Amino acid sequence: MPYINFSDEQKQRANQVDLENFLLRQGEELLPAGREKRLASDHSVTVRCNKWYDHAKEQGGLAVDFMQFYYGMSFQEAMTVLLGGEQGEAYPPARPQSIALPKPFALPPAHSNMRRVFAYLTKQRCINSAIVSHFAHARLLYESCELSKDKSREYHNAIFVGVDGKVVPRHAHKRSLNSRGKSFRINIEGSDPRYSFHHVGESSRLYVFEAPVDLLSFLTLYPDNWQEHSYVSLCGLGGQALNWMLEQYPNLTKVALCLDNDEAGRQGSSRLKQSVKAETVAELIPPGKDWNEVLTARSAVTAYIEGGDAICQAMR
Repeated sequence: MPYINFSDEQKQRANQVDLENFLLRQGEELLPAGREKRLASDHSVTVRCNKWYDHAKEQGGLAVDFMQFYYGMSFQEAMTVLLGGEQGEAYPPARPQSIALPKPFALPPAHSNMRRVFAYLTKQRCINSAIVSHFAHARLLYESCELSKDKSREYHNAIFVGVDGKVVPRHAHKRSLNSRGKSFRINIEGSDPRYSFHHVGESSRLYVFEAPVDLLSFLTLYPDNWQEHSYVSLCGLGGQALNWMLEQYPNLTKVALCLDNDEAGRQGSSRLKQSVKAETVAELIPPGKDWNEVLTARSAVTAYIEGGDAICQAMR
């Protein structure tokens, strides 16, 4: 493509393109993620108006940067597409956004019981009932009951709570209980990412996961003396919760990165391995996509589970 000398006004206009609108017109599927939208094709990337951020690579920017980063375009190509070409109509700009104050963190209202969550985790996700009960009794897991906007329907979800050093709730991860159709998982608005769902033990070992369900699945696969060790769910791929655990608990010197076995998980694991400051940092990769997939198909991976004991032993 020949060089085009775009004016400052054109650059500003291209960077104001509404990425949500643009991606929908490209056939991309966007998933709700608080005030942002998450790409269904890459859950580590979120967009809001004309801004984007990749939580796995910890970088972001405006519309032109996105086209170069996500679609691999040159600056010239990105500008031309966003401006609609020479004859085409430019994509609509993002609507001016008023500066909103951060929403205070608040846990979703709890249901009177957690029968749905208990059944979902134990029957559909195959997680050990004693492990589910442990976190429920510790008030780190419960079932929410929320009304639709018109108050005609109730929604029940699993809520995984993260607390600070004084056991005050600071983070909540919501996961739908759908076994069929579209499901979702989001962090409650106002959550502090440092305090995501975790358990603190007395040993030197810390196991790190993407999602709470995978953390509980791993405990079901490796139940022996599990409470002696520490575990944290990043509820994504950011390293804030991992770093906070290492700062708060100096006894944690051996880290096992147990992220998903997909492109985003492997990239996130590689990035964290390079940045984490610990005596030992190992990658423990599930033979399926994630640890819950391993658990639900455990009859086919018995040999792997037995072999995994040797891996855990090596971390002592």
